[in-house]
Amino acid sequence: MARTGFFKPVHVKSLSAHALRSLIIARKKLVGQRVTLENQIRGLAVVFGIRLPRALTAAFINKALKASEGIAGLSAAMRGLITARTAVMTAVAAIDADMRRMARASAACSRLMTIPGVGQLTALAFVAAIDDPSRIRRSRDIGAYPALVPRRYQSGEVDYVGSISKCGDRRVRTLLCEAANVMLTRYKGQLKLKDWAFAIAKRSTMRMARVALARRLATIMHAMLRDGTEFTLA
Repeated sequence: MARTGFFKPVHVKSLSAHALRSLIIARKKLVGQRVTLENQIRGLAVVFGIRLPRALTAAFINKALKASEGIAGLSAAMRGLITARTAVMTAVAAIDADMRRMARASAACSRLMTIPGVGQLTALAFVAAIDDPSRIRRSRDIGAYPALVPRRYQSGEVDYVGSISKCGDRRVRTLLCEAANVMLTRYKGQLKLKDWAFAIAKRSTMRMARVALARRLATIMHAMLRDGTEFTLA
C-alpha cells in the first residue's frame, strides 16, 4: 500500500492535546455522576413529600437531611448520596481551576475566548481537537470535523441533502452549539454574526440557525488559530 499510494496520512495528536482531551472527558464524566446523584437525592426526597428544585442549594440539602432524620435506612442513604455528591463537586471544581489556569496561560485560548459565547471549556476543547491548525488547509472545511455539515445522498437523479451527519467529534460539536446558543440568546451587543443567524432563523428554524452559527464559529476559530488573527465585533 505504501508503494501504490492508496492511503491518506493521518494526523497523530500531540501528547499535550491528548492530555487536555483526557481532562475534558474526566470533567464530563464527573458532571454526569453529579447529575445522577442529584436525581437519586430528589427521588428519595419526593417519596416523603419533599420536592427539591433543579439547583440543589445548601439550604435544600439541609432540608432533605432533616426530613430523613429518624427514618431507618433513609437517613443513611441520604447522607451517603450527599457525601458522594460533595466529593464529586469538589473534584469538578479542582478540574475547573486547572482548566482556568490552562486557558489563561494559552495565547490561542485567550484569543478564542474573545468571541462572545466561547468560554474556557469550548476554547480548550477546540484547541485540543484541532491541535495543529495548519493540517487543515481551508478554514471552511473545518465544519466536517465536528460533523456540522449536512449529509448528502446521491443516486442517479436523486440528490438529497439531509441534516448534519453527527459523525465527528461529538464533544466539540456540542460545545460549539452551546456557544452559538449563548451568542443568540444571551449576548446583548450588536454583532453581524448574530444578525446573520437570526436571518436564517426567520426563513427556517432557530435550530438550523444555531447549527449554522456553530459551523461558522468553527470556521472563524480555525482561521484565528491558523493565522493568529483577532476577533472583531464589527
